[in-house]
Amino acid sequence: MKKLLLICLILFSCSNLIAQEIPAVEQQIENSTEVNEAETEDDSYLQSLQHYLKYKLNLNRATEAELKEFPFLSPLQIAGFLNYRKLFGKFIDLYELQSVPLWDVATIQKILPYITVAGAVSIKQDFSTRFNKGEHSILSRISYVAEKAEGFRRKGDSTSSSFYPGSRERMLIRYKYQYGQLLQYGFTAEKDPGEQWFKGAQKNGFDFYSAHLFIRNTGIIKSLAVGDFTVNMGQGLIQWQSLAFKKNVDISNIKRQAAIIRPFNSTSEFFYNRGAGITLERKQFQFTAFASFRKVSGNIVTDTLQQEDYFSSLLTSGLHRTANEQADKKTVQMISYGSNLSYNKNNLHIGLNAVHFQFNRSFNKDNDPYNYFAFRGRALTNISADWSYTWRNIHWFGEAANHNAANYALISGLLMSVDPKVDLSFVYRNIEPAYQSIFGNAFTENTLPSNEKGLFAGIAIKPSVKWKIDAYTDMYRFPFLRFRVNAPSNGNDYLLQITHKPIKSVEIYTRFRTETKALNFAGTDPINVAEPVSVKRTNWRTQIQFKLNPVITLRQRLDWMWYKQQGLPSSSGFLAFFDVFYKPMLSAFSVNMRLQYFETDDFNSRIYAFENDVLYSFSIPAFSDKGYRYYVNLSYDLTKKISLWARWAQLIYRNRTMVGSGLDEIPGNRRSELKVQILWKL
Repeated sequence: MKKLLLICLILFSCSNLIAQEIPAVEQQIENSTEVNEAETEDDSYLQSLQHYLKYKLNLNRATEAELKEFPFLSPLQIAGFLNYRKLFGKFIDLYELQSVPLWDVATIQKILPYITVAGAVSIKQDFSTRFNKGEHSILSRISYVAEKAEGFRRKGDSTSSSFYPGSRERMLIRYKYQYGQLLQYGFTAEKDPGEQWFKGAQKNGFDFYSAHLFIRNTGIIKSLAVGDFTVNMGQGLIQWQSLAFKKNVDISNIKRQAAIIRPFNSTSEFFYNRGAGITLERKQFQFTAFASFRKVSGNIVTDTLQQEDYFSSLLTSGLHRTANEQADKKTVQMISYGSNLSYNKNNLHIGLNAVHFQFNRSFNKDNDPYNYFAFRGRALTNISADWSYTWRNIHWFGEAANHNAANYALISGLLMSVDPKVDLSFVYRNIEPAYQSIFGNAFTENTLPSNEKGLFAGIAIKPSVKWKIDAYTDMYRFPFLRFRVNAPSNGNDYLLQITHKPIKSVEIYTRFRTETKALNFAGTDPINVAEPVSVKRTNWRTQIQFKLNPVITLRQRLDWMWYKQQGLPSSSGFLAFFDVFYKPMLSAFSVNMRLQYFETDDFNSRIYAFENDVLYSFSIPAFSDKGYRYYVNLSYDLTKKISLWARWAQLIYRNRTMVGSGLDEIPGNRRSELKVQILWKL
């Protein structure tokens, strides 16, 4: 291990490295995956950014909702842009962005590929134009793991009741029509590995279907959704179904900001609504109403005493492979409806939100102590008020909510630009243990907003164009028990990142993060009752990027992880990868590849790493044990209308005889995946 570290350090110090300009969103997704220990399937923001690459946003008619589509723009920067345009009129050239308050060079570089300056033409278009002048596209993707997992090897065993009856490939088909940002409709169909296709339990073909129609800016109608859509309210205390980030190095990205109703055409099988929604706008007032009727998967339990079925959990994975998973599919009918009324004038926003859920069965979680305050019953209602106000270089926002008119939650934040070189951010949250929501997704340590008090404080310092310092501290407390924590507990999280850009083509950053939480530990005596002990995770990451020339970009990362649980020996992990991006100018062909080595003492010291993939796709696997990882992504524009992608990735362990566990167990020491994708623009 020491010899390996020495070799990597020598290579690191002697290389001129790094990769292409990857948006800061990459770090946000990595951090979110580490916190939630689950990858997001929401690729809607990738679709949105890709759309703006071709159909650039005209700054002279860009709305606040459209600017919120770019996750690297802070609320202060959006307010500064709108105020500047209101004061000085339409833009003449993109160079004017340097005069917009709080827009620094880094922000302008990130947004330049997606924007343009043109005449401030009317956004109203007749319906015939919207339906006839847009772009049709069909995307088809298939991926396949070369090695056969245990669940597929049992398929021919008539004595086995647990196996995967379907084929081994994952398939996705997505059709979409889009006319600017004014009209969008389409459908998505997906099948996961192990799920059947046009036979058995899936006689209708794919396991998951989704369809949507979405219209914007038609007279008084600001947006209209029919079919599948997402709803985002306030700061996520009662409902937020679109992609949202939590703690990350971008300390200004602490506020939830998105349109209340957005089209849904992703592959997540849980976080969306199915029905209709509408947003009306008149002067300073905006009103939204929606209704959703859908069936979701739940773990059904039969109460023999009451002779009544109930569900103990809602299943969000979207996997329906085995007989047990099929039995839980769409067993719970969920009806939800809600509304929002907001007032927006100048820099002031005030909103009132409500959402109600009704189930056909009772929700009754297991009687574990940490579930004492969990929601039980057939109906749940959330009501909230949210607000935001910008005064000069200060932006204040927040949301106060309750559920069933008895349990309360509060989150409030502050963004401040105290100097052209210094930004501050603060988030305070106080959420009662009994507060519950179905689709809540706020800026909290917990996955769902419940049972938490905390204060987050961040600072970003830009002493010069070449240097940037980002840091945050987050101190929180859980007043009641949690899963695997049998007592009230505290936690803290600290991060420091220093970024240096000595020349335009080189960027280096080093990041140090440490987090301390509580976790149950029973010791070596099986009679002892588990009690919480301190668990500390420390991570040090260094990355360097170098644009060798207009065609080749390089990137290298070194990552260390240390894990210490009170009462157990400490463990550590190390990961290093090297990326190459090759994109000739005006060429139809491009390729990027990675070579990676990792070595950890156990799963506790695992390390996550973002991986590039085919268009609209990405992965963030957790690496533990000892082994190698490499992948190659190829892209080729066959014609102006047809583009092809291919990906080959392989994971090789050094000292293992199997990969995975349970039905996903693969004999041997490697896992290989092939992915092919085609995009046809009609």
